[in-house]
Amino acid sequence: MALNAGCTDEQVGLFVAALADRIDVPPPGGLDEGVDALLAQELLIIAGGLQVRDTSTGMAVAPGCCAGLEDWRDWTQAITGGSPWLGHDPGPEVEVLGDDLQVWQDGGPNRHRGRWAGLHVDIPHSALPELLMRTQRDLVGFLAALTAWAERAGLGRRGINLVEAIDQNFTITAPLDVAVG
Repeated sequence: MALNAGCTDEQVGLFVAALADRIDVPPPGGLDEGVDALLAQELLIIAGGLQVRDTSTGMAVAPGCCAGLEDWRDWTQAITGGSPWLGHDPGPEVEVLGDDLQVWQDGGPNRHRGRWAGLHVDIPHSALPELLMRTQRDLVGFLAALTAWAERAGLGRRGINLVEAIDQNFTITAPLDVAVG
């Protein structure tokens, strides 16, 4: 699910439910109790991450298991030639090739012979900073959608605290260092 300002209340609620999926919510388990349980967590995490898509070919590389959206800023490592953590199986990986980044669905040693053979997306290295800034803008927009959802749901201070906790745990509004070299 793409997170941005255009998310519907249903999509925002689905995100909050997915965020709460890994924790126990005491009975009766309504929205207030779910948000309270989230706010009691030391760390908020959610499976997923950034999906890379080539808009001209439709090819997409999805994060592997154990990747989380909370690690989205790790993509800045690719600016300086590193590879962000993109999860296990099938082991997505970023490879620097000249002026391009190749994002492989299966970054393991058998990537060219395995079932994911050839599945990759090319990103011009120079485009990555703007893509990451756009991602941050989308996530800030999602915080606005989350705020509006919380208000409509009547969460009051709980909603404000939830938005702040998600912003902190996913490091959304903090300055983004995308300087090259």
